[in-house]
Amino acid sequence: MQASTLASGNETISSDQVDGTAVYGSDREKIGSVTNMLISKREGKVTDVIVSVGGFLGIGSELHSLPWSKFSYDTDLGGYLVNVTSDQLKNAPSFSDSDRDRAMNRDYQSSVYDYWAVKPYW
Repeated sequence: MQASTLASGNETISSDQVDGTAVYGSDREKIGSVTNMLISKREGKVTDVIVSVGGFLGIGSELHSLPWSKFSYDTDLGGYLVNVTSDQLKNAPSFSDSDRDRAMNRDYQSSVYDYWAVKPYW
């Protein structure tokens, strides 16, 4: 998300502006970047954010789905802040780029919400 978007007073943002936004851990160090957001078809709300961690230019990176409620935008950092450590993220449920549909699988989502101790959106 571009800082200018918040500074201009806009409360909404298009999804293409979110993709690639840096994600910072509780130590305020970059731990990844947003690759996608999952949106509930029924409520039209963001439920999860797919974060790419590691790799080089997207190759060899792990993908993690984190509940949207874990994210807050930090204007000083110019990215999303999540109250997690890089070790917690490394041990979290993950999937590969070739298995992106897994992020929408209810069993996988249950494991994500259990791991992060967040009440599921469903």
